[in-house]
Amino acid sequence: MDIWGGAHVALKIIKNVEKYKEAARLEINVLERINERDPENKNLCVRMFDWFDYHGHMCLSFELLALSTFDFLKENNYLPYSISQVRHMAYQICLAVKFLHDHKLTHTDLKPENILFVNSDFTITYNIEKKREERTVKSTAVRVVDFGSATFDHEHHSTIVSTRHYRAPEVILELGWSQPCDVWSIGCILFEYYLGFTLFQTHDNREHLAMMERILGPVPSRMIRKTRKQKYFYRGRLDWDENSSAGRYVRENCKPLRRYILSEAEEHHQLFDLIEAMLEYEPSKRITLAVALRHPFFQSPINANDQPPGKSWEGNRDISR
Repeated sequence: MDIWGGAHVALKIIKNVEKYKEAARLEINVLERINERDPENKNLCVRMFDWFDYHGHMCLSFELLALSTFDFLKENNYLPYSISQVRHMAYQICLAVKFLHDHKLTHTDLKPENILFVNSDFTITYNIEKKREERTVKSTAVRVVDFGSATFDHEHHSTIVSTRHYRAPEVILELGWSQPCDVWSIGCILFEYYLGFTLFQTHDNREHLAMMERILGPVPSRMIRKTRKQKYFYRGRLDWDENSSAGRYVRENCKPLRRYILSEAEEHHQLFDLIEAMLEYEPSKRITLAVALRHPFFQSPINANDQPPGKSWEGNRDISR
């Protein structure tokens, strides 16, 4: 509770340990810059109201949000979101992260846990076939949160960023990174919303690259030539044993991207066209969020209840209220 304004807020309390306090100072700097550049909170990044020191503990107060898109998925037995829900969430995420990119920031840790619903109230229906209750979130308005790893263009760039499953190939290969690594993460997130499971379920670099090759085709030779991680390659190709237990796991659990499509309806193909553009190996060829927001997937309503994401959303960017 905010005793001055009477509103409920979320309070993030930092351990009284210098390394955590320094990380909090960096996050506060980013959040204050976001507030300066977006005073009306139109760009869907979480709003920090204030921060203060309480007996050595740094405390940050935020607008109070609801469940993360990951927690809702988990509590719903990993039942995927509908295509129209994916569309609305995707548009908002692209809009929020484009705002960061326009201001020379890279989030670096985009994942379903860091996309929060404004309100996660839901309706319940009973699936007779599967003998289970299924939840449908009433509103797909979201906010992007957790700017603890966000990096300005001019700042030092850590070698490794992003949570493993959402990590771009240029990060794994230590080729340097910038805003396109966020776009890769968004592609992985949209896949997960659509299917209910992680695209790259691994904890190992070599296996991660093998999964990418199985799903997206070979790593470009230019990236192989440039990387200092030559231990993953042999004679210009990924050094990977298809017949090992790990090789069998990848073969059985991964398939070319388009084979994951659940319907032949045009909107499903449009979504995968967008995901494919976000999962382009070469960062310089990867779709930008400015272009992504004009993608056909966002251009037309699918049914009478679906608000067209294109022009009407752009006319009122605060689509979260």
